[in-house]
Amino acid sequence: MAAGLNPSKIDEIMTTIRYIHHELGITVFLIEHVMELVMRVSERIIVLDYGQKISDGSPEVIAKDPQVIRAYLGERYVEEHGDTSG
Repeated sequence: MAAGLNPSKIDEIMTTIRYIHHELGITVFLIEHVMELVMRVSERIIVLDYGQKISDGSPEVIAKDPQVIRAYLGERYVEEHGDTSG
């Protein structure tokens, strides 16, 4: 949905999603690869790697999950930045 869009369009999408959820009371099920969008609008995130659930939690939990980092950033990132789990 948001891939290839400029930042102002992504902000518009975030505003719309927040409106739908907070003002209309509708749960939004979002499948997206633009992580900035996902992290900024989600209360709960489920992360899949090759169809298997590898993590489930708040954006703060997901951002620090070593399995998520390995799956999406690779082993080299983990080696260079260390274990990010608290």
